[in-house]
Amino acid sequence: MDLIVSQDGDGWQATFGDKRWRCAVGRGGLHTDKVEGDGVSPVGRWPIRQIFYRADRMAKPTTRFPCHEIDRLDGWCDAPSHPDYNRQVKLPFAASHEELWRQDDLYDVVVVLGHNDDPPVAGAGSAIFLHVARPTYSPTAGCAALSKEDLLAFLAIAEPTSHLCFHRRSA
Repeated sequence: MDLIVSQDGDGWQATFGDKRWRCAVGRGGLHTDKVEGDGVSPVGRWPIRQIFYRADRMAKPTTRFPCHEIDRLDGWCDAPSHPDYNRQVKLPFAASHEELWRQDDLYDVVVVLGHNDDPPVAGAGSAIFLHVARPTYSPTAGCAALSKEDLLAFLAIAEPTSHLCFHRRSA
């Protein structure tokens, strides 16, 4: 069973079987052609690779996926020309990157999705995650986001074969 992210009359939702949660997606909505930095969430079915979490803020999530504590030196390379593009890196890191250890709570739980990672194609998008939503569910930079409570509920029931699907309805 997959987590399906789609839009309905009430906004964006994530559905997993009979569960339905409010969610946020990229500021550009969903699109089939993903480009680094465009702010869109990539249409498609993406496997769940691993989970990162802030052990200083919460207990290890209940999940069947590989789960790792976030370290202050953890980052994610988003520089298309770098050999580590769309890979976890250790800080300090000279090329463009995201820090996984954030001051806000958006990355208290980070689900790494298998988008553009096998192998990464330069410029086709990096750091597509499922993470904690802002209280207002404002748009992400291209990820999907659920409340922390809903994200942890999903991880507890997701199966190793579960994927996240960004689904754009046909007009």
